[in-house]
Amino acid sequence: MSNIFVISAPSGAGKSTLINELLAKDSALVKSLSITTRPIREGEVDGFDYIFTTEADFRNRLASGEFIEYANVHGNWYGTSKVLLNQQISKDCDVLLEIDVQGAAIIRELFPESVSVFVLPPNKEILRTRLENRQTDSRDVIERRLKAASDEIAKAGEYQYAIINDELYRCVGDLRAVIQAARIKGMKNSILETFKKI
Repeated sequence: MSNIFVISAPSGAGKSTLINELLAKDSALVKSLSITTRPIREGEVDGFDYIFTTEADFRNRLASGEFIEYANVHGNWYGTSKVLLNQQISKDCDVLLEIDVQGAAIIRELFPESVSVFVLPPNKEILRTRLENRQTDSRDVIERRLKAASDEIAKAGEYQYAIINDELYRCVGDLRAVIQAARIKGMKNSILETFKKI
C-alpha cells in the first residue's frame, strides 16, 4: 500500500529544493506532478518539476473533471490530476504531493491516512530575502506572496508535522524521518493484519 505525503509551504520557504533532495535520496518516493499555468522558471523541467500548460488547456481539463483538487495561487492555476495520481499510487511507490494549503485540506479529507507536513521559513525577514534573491518576481508580487505567507502559516496547525527550513540538510533529515516513521507504521499495520489471519 502506497503512502501519500503532502508537503506545503509558503512561497520562498524552499520546499522545491527540499523535495528534489528527498527524491534524489529515496528511490521509493515519487512526486505527483501538478499541472500549472505558471510560467516555467529557469532551471525547471517540464514533466519533472510541473506539467506546464496554457490557461485554455487547464480550463478544458477542469471542465472534464480531471482534477482531484485545484486552486488559483498568486494568479496562476495549479491542479492535481486524478489519472496521474492513480497511476503513481498503483506503482506501489510512496507518492509526494507538493501543494498549497487549500489543496492539502482536500487531499487530507479524501485520503485520511495521508501524512501532511508544513515547511516553515525561520522568520519573515529570511523569507523576504529568499523571495528577493530568486529574482523572478516584481516587488508587488513579493509583497503579495509575503501577505499570503502569513495566511498560509496560520494553517500550519492543521498539518501533522511542522518543520522549520533553517538549514537544508537538517530539514531534509527531518522530512526523511517523517517518511520513515510512516513506512514503519504501515509495516506494523500490515503485520497486525497478517497475524489476525493466523
